[in-house]
Parts: sequence; structure tokens; C-alpha cells
Amino acid sequence: MRCAHSVSLWNSLVDLAATQAVAERIVLNPKYHDILSVAKAARNGAVYGTKVRFPHALVMIILFRSGTVREKAGLIFRATRTHARNLAKFATIYKLTCVLLKRYGSTPGKEGPYDSFIAGLLGGYIVFGQRSKRSGKISSVNQQIVIYVFARVMLALAHMSVKPGYGFPGVSEPKRSAAISYYAWPIFASVSWAAVMHLFKWHAAELQPSLRSSMTYIYANSDTWDGLRNFAWHNK
Repeated sequence: MRCAHSVSLWNSLVDLAATQAVAERIVLNPKYHDILSVAKAARNGAVYGTKVRFPHALVMIILFRSGTVREKAGLIFRATRTHARNLAKFATIYKLTCVLLKRYGSTPGKEGPYDSFIAGLLGGYIVFGQRSKRSGKISSVNQQIVIYVFARVMLALAHMSVKPGYGFPGVSEPKRSAAISYYAWPIFASVSWAAVMHLFKWHAAELQPSLRSSMTYIYANSDTWDGLRNFAWHNK
């Protein structure tokens, strides 16, 4: 009986090796490259979304959300799932649209200059531009992702605006460009902080919830205490 079990195990290993060899030939076949790149983009989007969102949700929800351990665990899971799922969906739509435009666009077999823009526009609308069917609101996770992307886009465009060959006439001249680049960041940083502090003071309800929570903890809660305990090591 032990011999029969060993033979069965050996046959399973042989079958597994054969299956792996077939899969290896498929993934290395240039004919399947485009469609497999879509699948890998979806996989990478899900993995990256999980890596980014889980530690952020873990810290923010434990520190700033009330509720039982089970309720907090549920919030962490849902935030992580939403981030991972939406990045995977966007990556799939984006890569698939790029493949289709490359194959069936105005010059088949060649990427067009605006293919990435069109694919991003479609993916952004389908994945991040929709409101919840249940609540009619925009998901806070989606808001954070889009705002993050928007901020990076604005910084990139600001850099391009003073870059020789890309920038505005008169602005991209080397000496002027260097001066603008040198002083632009401190101005941008100070104006951004001035604006957010003013909004927090007078229009806090308009700020994104996690930002508002963190600012409440740092700035508003520092105004009150009723003893050494919540002055030094506990902040209510």
C-alpha cells in the first residue's frame, strides 16, 4: 500500500511538472504577450493596492476610528479590498484598451500618441468616476487615490512648464527656469499649508475625513486637557 501511495505521489509530481512546462511555454510565447500583460497588470494592481492600503488603513482606523475590534477589522478589510480591486480593475481596462487601440487603431501594430490618454480616460471614468449605487457618494478610498494622482500630475506639469522645449515661452529660458524651479517649491509648500490650516479652522467639514481626523488630533485636541494623564500620554 505504501508503494502504491508513492507511485501515486510520483505521478502527481510528474503531472505537475508537465503542467508547469506547458504554462511556461505559453507565458514565454510572444503571441500571447499582449493579453498576458493585461492579466499581469491586474495582478500587480491588486498586490500593490493591498500593500499600500493595508498598513495605512490599519494605522488610521486603529488610531482614529471608534468601535469594537471586529468593526475596525471589517473597516480595514473593506478599505484594503476596495483599493486593491479598483487598482486591478483600472490596470485591466487601461492595458486592454491600449492593446485594442494598438491592434485596431489608425495605424495597426503601432501605438498612437494619445492611446495612453484615451485608455486612462476610460479607466478613470469607469473605475474612479462612479458614485456608490447604495449611498450615491464617492468612495473615500477612490477620493484619496484620485487626489494623490492629481497632485502628482500638477507637480509634473509644473516641472514641464519650465523645461526647455516644453515650457511656456519666456519661462523656459535657462536662467529664468532655474530661478522659478528654485523658489517654486517653498511657495507651493507654504501656500498649501496656509490654505489647509485656514480651511481646517473655518471649513473643516469640507476636508477629506482622514485628513480632518489627523488635524483634529494634532491641533484641536491640543487645546484641552483635564489633568496630567491626558496632557502627557493620553489625548482624548
